Amino acid sequence: MPAPKELDPSRSLPALYGAKLRKLRIRAGLTQRELGALVPIAHSRIAQFELGNETPPRDVSDRLDEVLGADGDLKDLWCHVDRFPLPNAFLKYREYEKKATAMHKYQAHTVPGLLQTEAYAREIIRHVLPWCTPDEVDEKVQLRLARKEVLAKQEPPLLWAVLDEAVIRRPVGGESVMREQLAYLLEAAAAPNVEMQVLPFAAGGHAGMGGSVTVLSFANAPDIVYLEGGTLTGLVKDRQDVARHSHRYDRLHALALPPETSVRWIEKAMKEFSTCEPM
Repeated sequence: MPAPKELDPSRSLPALYGAKLRKLRIRAGLTQRELGALVPIAHSRIAQFELGNETPPRDVSDRLDEVLGADGDLKDLWCHVDRFPLPNAFLKYREYEKKATAMHKYQAHTVPGLLQTEAYAREIIRHVLPWCTPDEVDEKVQLRLARKEVLAKQEPPLLWAVLDEAVIRRPVGGESVMREQLAYLLEAAAAPNVEMQVLPFAAGGHAGMGGSVTVLSFANAPDIVYLEGGTLTGLVKDRQDVARHSHRYDRLHALALPPETSVRWIEKAMKEFSTCEPM
């Protein structure tokens, strides 16, 4: 019998649900086929639930909770998954992100998720999802921070980030949060696999005004693009469209300040956050 596929509960809320489901099933001494028969539901669906590829309907989740003696844990977790489903494109993007050998990013509004501090990430999530409870915000923050593992690999990918000046000027969370965040960016920029550029307001109109763009490159596969903002949000795989968006990124890269100058800009912004608290 082949070994069960390794689960990554940090990948998403559906993956967290799946990991919990597998843990409860194993504790109950049931196979996927036996659990499926008790629900009843096809055992192949149980497998998809555990892998985080699919979330069960509410009535199925309630039955799983009952059969496995979860005391409401699966019911509670299902509510979080249902209220805050990650877009399918983003779920797929996160899988590609783990396999990429290079990431070229233009960020229009926020620090890249892979370079966010915990306090900054919490502020971003709290503002973008104002209906979240504190516990729900904490869950999403931990999921975001877990993505940083990709930069801690023995052979981490190249991360080349072009940051709009708004990213380093907007006082997200106040001066102390921004000082910590900008200090973290400076620390990251010193790593051999990270390059950082600032695109100043003075550059005027530019190719990234439609929103953020990420170009992912791989060792043995074609590039793909992930777009965030406006009507273009999603994954792009068509080679002609990927080439077009890569061209957009190249223009942004050429327009931005050189990395050494960009570091000085970030240092200056960090000092300015030390002298004035926003009204």
